[in-house]
Formats: sequence, C-alpha cells, structure tokens
Amino acid sequence: MLSRSFYSFFLIFLIGSSFCYGQSIYGKVVSITDGDTFKLLTQDSIVHRIRIASIDCPEKKQPFSKLAKQFTSDAIVGKNICLDIISKDRYGRSIAIVYYDDFLTLNEALVKNGFAWHFLKYSKDPSLDQLEEYARKNKLGLWIDKNPIPPWEWRKK
Repeated sequence: MLSRSFYSFFLIFLIGSSFCYGQSIYGKVVSITDGDTFKLLTQDSIVHRIRIASIDCPEKKQPFSKLAKQFTSDAIVGKNICLDIISKDRYGRSIAIVYYDDFLTLNEALVKNGFAWHFLKYSKDPSLDQLEEYARKNKLGLWIDKNPIPPWEWRKK
C-alpha cells in the first residue's frame, strides 16, 4: 500500500507539471531585489537570481518602484514557486515566467495591476498588451500618472 505522503507528492508533481513547461525550476523565494528581480533558493541549496520575463518595472528612483517591489514581495516572498526559464541575461540572471499561488502568473499580475510595462523589445505576447491596456484604461498603479516614463527611457538619462 502506498503512503499518503507518496500520493501528496504525486499530486503536487501533477499540479506543478500542468503549469510549468520547458526548462522549469522550483524553489522558495528568499529575497526581492526590485519589482522584476528576486532570488530563489532551490532544494539543492542553490540561490538563483531571477529576472521576470517580458515586463519592466519602474527603476529604484522612479515613481511606483517601491509599490512594484511591494507587490512582488506580497505575491511571492517566502513561497514555493515554479519558473519556466526562457534564457539568461547579460548579468547572468535567469529570465523566467513566474508561477505562484497554484496557477497565477506574476508577469501578468504586475502588468494588470499597473506595476510594470509590457517590455515590447523582448516580448510580443498579446495578452500582456491587453493587460497593460486594461491597467491604463482603469488608471491602475503607475497609470495614475499623466505621463509615466518607461524604465528603458529612464535608464537612458
């Protein structure tokens, strides 16, 4: 007879595999750097630096930066999450789609709530366009500002 813990593990494996695709890693979020960057500790005690794919949150000295960081912290810090790794960036961070609280996607949640732009230079995901339009229309988060400056323009200054 199989143990209850085996069934629990098997169920978690099935649920996890249903929303993580490609090269996936699982772990616990141990710290938040800013709205779109954090550290993940895996079961083998490796700390991974993660950059959330397809979005760009306000830079540290920009308006709404602290709120974006807080949103990310509230959503994932201390939680076990799943990542679909897309690539690595020039700083060695893993660029990933972030799944949390069963089936929520942090990339989408940040854009929908007005704490990130859809980063068109690195993404053509039409759903993020729609979510950004929703946030703009409803003046959520950074879209309260009359003329918010995208982080990629802010960094040029």
